[in-house]
Amino acid sequence: MVVIRGALNLQFEPGNMYAILGKSGSGKTTFLSLISALESPKEGAILYNSENLDKIGLTRFRRQHLAIVFQAYNLLTYMTAYQNVSSALEISGVKKENKRDFITESLKSVGITEDLHHKKVAQLSGGQQQRVAIVRAMITGADIIVADEPTGNLDEETGREMIALFEKIAHEQNKIVILVTHDSDIAKRSDVTYELKDKVFHVRS
Repeated sequence: MVVIRGALNLQFEPGNMYAILGKSGSGKTTFLSLISALESPKEGAILYNSENLDKIGLTRFRRQHLAIVFQAYNLLTYMTAYQNVSSALEISGVKKENKRDFITESLKSVGITEDLHHKKVAQLSGGQQQRVAIVRAMITGADIIVADEPTGNLDEETGREMIALFEKIAHEQNKIVILVTHDSDIAKRSDVTYELKDKVFHVRS
């Protein structure tokens, strides 16, 4: 569980998908920096399983517990889908006995068929790249997945498919999934929505 203590205590529990809803300039970027452990809050505290992140160590927290899906995907376009996931697994230090099968099944689980596994990422559609980015986040074993504007570069139908996928990850894999967005449709699909207005959080019912 993650708790952000401040003017309004925000609580994020496993098995739920959360929306951080706000317009441009509302404070979403600041929230992303804090929840991603890129900086410490000037006031209040962020707790992970009741322990202050400053005590855990920001770098350690990012490496062991957090995965980010960026709006621009941040994939290595000169690599294949398979290689992108494999490199993330290597960097994370997670060991798998049947690494090839594990990566193959992980890609297939999000709709990346085997004929796409060895295509360069640059040859994939936006929706396919997003799916690869999601697998890259999931495969490290992180229990918190943060996605920045996950539908921002996608058409409406593909966007709905991505949200359904994040929802499945939260509910079936018992992950904390946090979607930072300006899209109110995402809020409707989320279990809990925290809305940012003028850098102040409001619980949206």
